[in-house]
Amino acid sequence: MKTVRKFAWPVIGLAAIVFSLYGLYHELHGLSADDFLSSVEAVSLKAWLLAGCATLGAYAALAAYDHLALEHLGHRISLWFITICSFTAYALSHTVGASVFSGAVVRYRAYGSKGLTAAETGVLVAFCSFTFVLGTLMLSAIVLLVEPDITARFAKFLPVGASISTGLIILGLIALYVVGSLVGFRPLKTRWFKLEYPKPSLALRQLLIAPVELIAAAAIIYFALPEAGNPGYLVVLGVFLASFSAALLSHAPGGLGVLELMFIAGLPEMDPAGVLAGLVIFRLFYLVIPFAMALIVVVIFERGQFLAGRKAEQAGVKNLR
Repeated sequence: MKTVRKFAWPVIGLAAIVFSLYGLYHELHGLSADDFLSSVEAVSLKAWLLAGCATLGAYAALAAYDHLALEHLGHRISLWFITICSFTAYALSHTVGASVFSGAVVRYRAYGSKGLTAAETGVLVAFCSFTFVLGTLMLSAIVLLVEPDITARFAKFLPVGASISTGLIILGLIALYVVGSLVGFRPLKTRWFKLEYPKPSLALRQLLIAPVELIAAAAIIYFALPEAGNPGYLVVLGVFLASFSAALLSHAPGGLGVLELMFIAGLPEMDPAGVLAGLVIFRLFYLVIPFAMALIVVVIFERGQFLAGRKAEQAGVKNLR
């Protein structure tokens, strides 16, 4: 059973990549390399700068996720340490895949050095994951209510009424979560940790902060997309929410192929070369550059931990003498 679990997610991720690349081949078989390069070159300097600013906003919001989780746990850690730890965890998990597990390992190593137990780290990861889900649901509900025909981009058989009713149901569930925080419902207990409703002030801040990261991440792509055929930011946000969620659920490293396939399918009115160019810029800013920086942070942190442990060991030996 352990062997099956060990290889299950990699197999699922690989299958998602193969399926998505096969679908992309059929979507882009008429696209030439020159068309793609021309689309990248057509992106203005202003668009590059705005995409870079949106990236900073996205990762700042992710750091706020960790800050809220630590406040929920009652731990005070410097904002600088939280920002670096959060950035490293998300930069690695977004690229490696299986984000919950890979992000948990980084946080366990980092926050463990600040006194958090394994159980507390588990609660922190669960809190951050739920904050992300909360933001995704809230923004999805808003998009469904404002742009109810967006579902036709992925499922043409769904009526507009289904979008509106789904949006209202989602907002109702979010309202129940807020009520649960206000009333103080009983915590969820497992063998490993106890997950309690956050204080009302924390829950309200979750609702404010949760969407910011997704809004900023979608903006990276929106700024990089060409103007011709662009359906507007709200539609791009809706397509991003569906595509990014599918990419995460696929457990494919970096959502490779999955994100591209769904985005191109979700924006049929746009030139596929322009959409692909926008996604490449998104990957560069949101995945590749942060991943490279995160690797450097991990090396520096682990080196510091090794030297500190060695120094403590030498001091212990000296005291024994």
